[in-house]
Amino acid sequence: MDALEAEAIWALRETAAAFRKPVMLYSIGKDSGVLLHLARKAFHPGPIPFPVMHVDTTWKFRDMIIFRDRMAKEYDLDLIVATNHEAVAEGVTPFTHGAQEYTRLMKTVTLRAGLDEHGFDAAIGGSRRDEERSRAKERIFSLRMPGHRWEPRRQRPELWRTVNTTLAEGQTMRTFPLSNWTELDVWRYVRREGLPVVPLYFAAERPTVVRNGSLIVVDDDRMPLEPGEQPQMRMVRFRSLGCYPLSAAVESDADTLDAVIAEMEASNESERAGRLIDGDGGASMEAKKVEGYF
Repeated sequence: MDALEAEAIWALRETAAAFRKPVMLYSIGKDSGVLLHLARKAFHPGPIPFPVMHVDTTWKFRDMIIFRDRMAKEYDLDLIVATNHEAVAEGVTPFTHGAQEYTRLMKTVTLRAGLDEHGFDAAIGGSRRDEERSRAKERIFSLRMPGHRWEPRRQRPELWRTVNTTLAEGQTMRTFPLSNWTELDVWRYVRREGLPVVPLYFAAERPTVVRNGSLIVVDDDRMPLEPGEQPQMRMVRFRSLGCYPLSAAVESDADTLDAVIAEMEASNESERAGRLIDGDGGASMEAKKVEGYF
């Protein structure tokens, strides 16, 4: 755990030193929380030397937005909230446009626009290699071509801690300090450091419907119910958080941090099995990343 922490802090300090204008992406989830804590450690006693950007699709769980604003206040973050307001005005939702097109418009397009608007040349994220196959291909310092396109075969080698941070015109960099962490590492670090997380990670009775085999928590009255659907209270929690109509819950009794860790130690299910945006084939996430998705 100490070695993982040291590697992540090195990546954060290297990013701050090597790039003209870096930014940290904040998804509000457990990985983002760990990354935020590591950034505070990396630059203590000074402030985090770059802003934090949240891509807000307007369909996040209400608890996530409350938690984001609480963290921004407590940590005195320079928080940027990026939203595709044109898409919102046109009525784009997970229900009207489907998961893939919705994700492209509300996440990929918004992220690219936010990075370009502020002129960021490096974006730090909390992705881990154990999450999903295409993420396993990423380097800690992962080059992006003009337009934020990812070309997996053009990644630079990383030998020991020698990295090439040079950028040509139009290129940007993604930095993944948690690349070598696992889901269990993250939870054990949350416990070791006493970090706060969104309550949705802990089991509680929540109103759910079963849709296409997934347990969807009805977080507000914007979600249209299908004929015959009636929300039922179930004891559920989340392993991965995103937009609530596209994030499946799991039935669980793990309502404490120790219980969550015990559950993870016994699980062989993928963390992202409940993310509906990943469900259209093995190349789905890689195709999104090639277009600029984080």
